[in-house]
Order: sequence, then C-alpha cells, then structure tokens
Amino acid sequence: MLRITEFIRDALSKKGHRPFSGAIVIWNITNNCNLSCKHCYAYANQIKGKELDSEEAIYLVHQLKQSNVKFAILSGGEPLMREDVFDIARELKNAGIKTHLSTNGILVSEDNINRIKEHIDYAGISIDGETEIHDSFRGRKGAFEDSLRAIRLCLKNDLKVGVRFTLTENTQKSLPFIFELARKEGIPKIYISHLVYSGMAGNLRDLDRDDYRRAVEFMLKKSFEFVEMNVPIDVVTGNNDADAVMLLTVFKKIYPDAYDRLYERLKTWGGNQAGKRLVNVDSEGNVKPDPFFSDAVGNVRIKSFCEIWNSNGILSRLRENPRQLKGRCGKCAYIEICNGNSRARAYARHGDYFDEDPACYI
Repeated sequence: MLRITEFIRDALSKKGHRPFSGAIVIWNITNNCNLSCKHCYAYANQIKGKELDSEEAIYLVHQLKQSNVKFAILSGGEPLMREDVFDIARELKNAGIKTHLSTNGILVSEDNINRIKEHIDYAGISIDGETEIHDSFRGRKGAFEDSLRAIRLCLKNDLKVGVRFTLTENTQKSLPFIFELARKEGIPKIYISHLVYSGMAGNLRDLDRDDYRRAVEFMLKKSFEFVEMNVPIDVVTGNNDADAVMLLTVFKKIYPDAYDRLYERLKTWGGNQAGKRLVNVDSEGNVKPDPFFSDAVGNVRIKSFCEIWNSNGILSRLRENPRQLKGRCGKCAYIEICNGNSRARAYARHGDYFDEDPACYI
C-alpha cells in the first residue's frame, strides 16, 4: 500500500521514516458472501470448501505472531458472515496484532457495532461509485445505501473507518464522487485499489494507459490539495506500485527542494511486498504471497505457517532485492521504488510471475 498523503506530509516536514518491521496478513476467513461482486478474486459463494474451523484459526493466530505478523486484515467473502469472527479478532488482538476488517458493510448494525469497535482497530468499507454504479458492480440493489449507512454508523461510534474503491474501466468516472463523498461525510481515509486480473476480475477490462495516467494524476492532485489545505483525509492506493513513481514525478515539480527526502522514503518503503512483508491465507488455509496469486506456497493444515513462511522457492525469488524480472520491469530505472509491481498481474497476462506487469502506465 502506498500511503500517498502520509509520504507527502513526512517529506515536507522532514519527519524521519522508519521501515516497517514485520508482516501484514490478508486473511480470507470465509468464502461465504452476501454479494456477487464483479471483481471478486476469491470466487466467493462459487467455490465451496471446508474453511478453517475455530480451533485451526486460533492456532494460526499463534503461528502468525511467531512469524512477526504485525497487522491482520480480515477479509472474505464477507468476514462478518463467519460466526466466530470476533473470537478470531480477539485472539489477534491478544497476540498484539493490529486487526482491520475489510467488509461490504451490509452486516454492520447497531446490534454489533460495539463488538466491532471492541475487537477491530479499523474498518474498510467498499463503495465503488454512485448508487447505480456501486449496486451494479456489487450485484445487489440497495448495496450502496447499506454501505454508506455502515460508514456513518462507524463514524458515529468513533470507530476508525475508510472507504475502499476499486478502479476499473467502469468505475473510473466515479473517482471525483468518491473524493467528494469522503470530504462531505468526514470519512478520514480513501483507499483506492487497482484492478488485478484474478478470479472474477479476469472478466473485467482495465483502463487504457492514457486513462490510467489521468486517473492517477487526479488522485495525486486531490492528495496534494488535502495536504496543502490540511484536510484530515488520508489517501492510500494499492496493487499498482507505479503510483509511487508518479508521486515522485509530480512531487519534484511542486517541491523540488524536498525531492531527495521523498525519494529516500519511497526507497525505504520498497514497493510491492508480496511474499516479503505481505502474505495471504485463504479460508481453507492456503498460503499465498498475496491474495491474487494463482498458486499457493503451502497449506497450514499440512505444514505450520512458520515453516511455509520460512521456506524457499518462489518466496526467495520474491524477496530478492532487486527482483530479477523480465521485460520492461527488468530494465526499469525505478525498480528499487516499485519492486516490479504486481507479480500476480504479470502471471495473469504472461503465465510467468517474473515477467513485466502489463498495468504499468509509466
């Protein structure tokens, strides 16, 4: 994840930046869902399997702690459909692991908001555009109103919350709406996820290169406005680390004297972290370098998470610095910032995790 506004503020304030020590797990605790989203990488509700039971999940929490996992993002499917979601969240919290919830918001209610606040440090709630666009994208009429209601309920109860938006050919025109919605509603964070061609998302069309650049330029323009006007909204993007190169380019034009500070911060950040500081565990215990990888590197029912995470093979190659990549990525001058971008997207297009990322718009 690229914390755009945070990096801008830190570079301008000369604030020191320490590299993140530890790992982040995106844990799909269930494949059950109450929506049918067009971009679902998990094929939620379409692939039925035997998810980890409560005992297996609790054991995994202890393995995550031993492996220096510092953050857990509970996802799905829809994580609130799992009956023991709060038991899992409590174990994570007791293990000292910050716990975030990635939800569509439909099941967030007055009945469970206090439990969510007790066990969850942050909730990311998905809105992918105006009412009709969001409802179409999510496959359910009324989904927009339910998601917005959930965000308002979190704000009312002082639970840290942000809006999650997926950028695609069909949603790109909603970018201004999302930024205005956050400002109007007082939502303190906007997370923009770029499309990865995995699962159902393989049927969607990405933006062409010119539209892609314009969309990112708009995000950056709003981010600089928020910083300069002291608007308390954080802008974060994920799944396209070329955003860091664009940030650096725009920043240099506006603040040339602070360019070196931002460059060093981005170099320390390191770009794509799949298999290095980011890991995914799906509902059946398969471990992947990130949620979009087609292939697992192991399963926690067969080997412990610690054994898997410390194994060799593709994980060793992903942890090389710099990564040894093919095509444009292998020749890129910004490899130490971007780290080759999405390896899952490279595989989806080329059948090779170490080929170039087709969604690089630089």
